[in-house]
Amino acid sequence: MSLELVQTPVVSAAASHFSFDDFDNCVMSTYGRFAIALERGTGCRVWDTEGREYLDFVAGIATCTLGHAHPALVETVTRQIQKLHHVSNLYYIPEQGELAQWLTKHSCADHAFFCNSGAEANEGAIKLARKYAHTVLNIDDPVVITANASFHGRTLATITATGQPKYQKNFNPLVPGFHYVPYNDIAALEATIAQLNNSERRVAAILLEPLQGEGGVRPGTIDYFQAVRQICDREGILLILDEVQVGVGRTGKLWGYENLGIEPDIFTLAKGLAGGVPIGAMLCKDFCNVFQPGDHASTFGGNPLVCAAALCVCQTLEQENLLANAQERGEQLRAGLERIAQKYPHLITEVRGWGLISGLVLKPEVDLTSVEIVKAAMVEGLLLVPAGPKVIRFLPPLVVTAAEVDQALQVVEQALASVVSGTNDLQKS
Repeated sequence: MSLELVQTPVVSAAASHFSFDDFDNCVMSTYGRFAIALERGTGCRVWDTEGREYLDFVAGIATCTLGHAHPALVETVTRQIQKLHHVSNLYYIPEQGELAQWLTKHSCADHAFFCNSGAEANEGAIKLARKYAHTVLNIDDPVVITANASFHGRTLATITATGQPKYQKNFNPLVPGFHYVPYNDIAALEATIAQLNNSERRVAAILLEPLQGEGGVRPGTIDYFQAVRQICDREGILLILDEVQVGVGRTGKLWGYENLGIEPDIFTLAKGLAGGVPIGAMLCKDFCNVFQPGDHASTFGGNPLVCAAALCVCQTLEQENLLANAQERGEQLRAGLERIAQKYPHLITEVRGWGLISGLVLKPEVDLTSVEIVKAAMVEGLLLVPAGPKVIRFLPPLVVTAAEVDQALQVVEQALASVVSGTNDLQKS
């Protein structure tokens, strides 16, 4: 079955000129967009161009850490753009230094490189690992191991690093130097490392997500990641963690790796770091900081505006105790989703996640997709996002309240009921 949203005309005075047809005529069709146009937001709520209100449990896909129009972020960005918004990295940028100091003080890293997105942060990590392999480990043909079902970005190198063939289709030739293993499977990893190191190639780095977001909200297991850390220490392999989706408090801890009891050598950030202002960061420990002037760069990376915004987000996490809120509201959300799963055991197989990244997993054999549930929830005023064809992802801002979580759970029940009813009606007809 399929539940389609009707594309109704936009009539608000604020955006009376907007039309879906005009948009589609001039913007590349690289997204399968839902037929609403959002124009404003506050906290965990957004409004479309027709004035309809939605509870936002997408948050720009784990990006709007403080929700929409948070007073501290509005004030910081306004003040900074009136002062100085961009200069070249040919000069020292005080705001960049302050942000780097905060990040290194609050993590296991010693150094930071700033860019504009998660894919760029992962590109930087891959380049750093390759230079380390050549200059320190004397590896001529370095390999980076990544996991099946991973997601690391949309550039040519990062879709190659991504262990999902659907993202790589028609983009051959892919970048050499990557190898894939099953996630959370230490025996497979050890066998792969042994096989590669006995060939002309050698493993230089292992790149993993602490929790696979696009891959279906799959948390890493503590035993697996601790074993990975031990292997890296023993073999001299760099451990890189992609925290683009789970970093900056999303899991109820500041960094995803804190859920696993390990420290990476390199980790990457983006989405939630500046609360929706575009920024990426690649952080590393001192021993693998082998970049020299000219090795890597980014025109916009770490400019005063984005760094001021990111520092505001980081400080607000502390001041408003949002890590505790992410833990508590995440537990509340998953407990509610478990109750819903018990009500629909024929549809739902599992609830999983950390903090405020949760997944409701549909049974593979049911004739129902995550997109159908997302569309049904949207009709009821709740924004959700799929994580593959059978997982509905919940990513509210870290400022979400208990009442808003309860409201979202109520809507999910309504959406499931409407979809199930529609399925039953189709089967009867």
